[in-house]
Amino acid sequence: MKPTGPRDVAILVIDDEAGMRNFLQRALQNDYGLVETAADIAEAEQLRQRCHFDLIIADNRLPHTSGAEWLQQLRKHDHDTDVILITGYGDMDLAISALRGGASDFILKPFHADEIKQAIERCLAQRDHDRNAFVAQRTTSNQSNERKSLHFIGETPVIKQLGQLVQRIAPTQSTVLIQGETGTGKELIAQSIHELSGRSGPFVPVNCGSISPDLLESELFGHMKGAFTGAYSAHQGLCYFADNGTLFLDEIGEMPLSMQAKLLRMLETRSIRPVGSEREVNVDCRIIAATNRNLEEQVRNHLFREDLFYRLNVLTLEVPALRNRLADVPLLTKYLINKLARELGIPPYPISNQDIRQLQSYDWPGNVRELRNVLERTLLLGQLPVELLSANDMNGQSDTEFVVPNGWTLREVERRYLLDTLEFVEGNKSEAARRLGISRKTIERKLNEWEIEPAH
Repeated sequence: MKPTGPRDVAILVIDDEAGMRNFLQRALQNDYGLVETAADIAEAEQLRQRCHFDLIIADNRLPHTSGAEWLQQLRKHDHDTDVILITGYGDMDLAISALRGGASDFILKPFHADEIKQAIERCLAQRDHDRNAFVAQRTTSNQSNERKSLHFIGETPVIKQLGQLVQRIAPTQSTVLIQGETGTGKELIAQSIHELSGRSGPFVPVNCGSISPDLLESELFGHMKGAFTGAYSAHQGLCYFADNGTLFLDEIGEMPLSMQAKLLRMLETRSIRPVGSEREVNVDCRIIAATNRNLEEQVRNHLFREDLFYRLNVLTLEVPALRNRLADVPLLTKYLINKLARELGIPPYPISNQDIRQLQSYDWPGNVRELRNVLERTLLLGQLPVELLSANDMNGQSDTEFVVPNGWTLREVERRYLLDTLEFVEGNKSEAARRLGISRKTIERKLNEWEIEPAH
């Protein structure tokens, strides 16, 4: 199981025999990013103070102590480093005991270079599995590719441009700032960027506003055992789990100023320091941040660091509110109705032209998220929810503020409603036809009958 090309992995070899140290360094240095050696525990600890190691290979018989005994001390303060013990046949019971005490694997002497590489790859594969399992547990929005594409459905120029920008910036390593109202789909767009980026690690979302300011640093960077009251064991931060992947910082405007300074340092050095640790750990995670706040205004009000804003604002995506792309409502509605019907196991609701007009006459303060919820209730109720219709009536949010006077004929109502709609869309016949659920030719025919020509 030889690795395909150098891996960005730091390995520490501890053995009191110079020959074994030289053998392991020569065998591993071409396949892994960093290989350091130490003759004893004291030398190893000095190296560990200067560098974070992903994996340690230690001889079980070391001067003054055994590898198994040292492992017990190590696990009291550091649980994220894999340890492979080198042991002889006579130490099998001790090796098995070490496995129970936290060793990742052991290698029996004598061994070939391929055997130690296989052990290393097993440890790295298990580490990746544990990381992905942790991320899957933490991620509440594991959407299918079908769901991820939801917020690029539409024919309006603004949504087409957004999709083109995502395609263009995804393969880069640049930091991205996504701005938009709540419910516009900022996280799903960030997820799409990650999926198109080609990065091998996971997508790790963090809502900065939902985590206590006192715990945010520990949640992102991790902490050591005893770092603060209640830290009964070491904890790996989300930045660690996002290594080689994407860390999505939602609601970045909610992040405390003290934490903003530490995030800025992480962006500049590409390293983190767990709370209570004296060592820094290198991380390679792309940062995508999102906010529904005006960060420039927060900078002016000294609520957000100016230097961090400019560091995040390398590439900015503006996600439009649904009310600013109402022409996409029919396509979104059709897509969501069919998708939700499959998920709920019920027949799709036949959306009528009148339903579409009602949906397009609402201003959608909750954006696409609210549209999805309304359509789910529509499927369950068999009609548009009463509260949506009431909101249109009470708040005057219909396109034309249309009220029918007493005594009007149907012909007069039709004429007034069509003309008011044309006025609302500034004479755009195609847009009026779409909103009314009729063809442009029908509008032109009606106008000819009434001998009326709109401004344009």
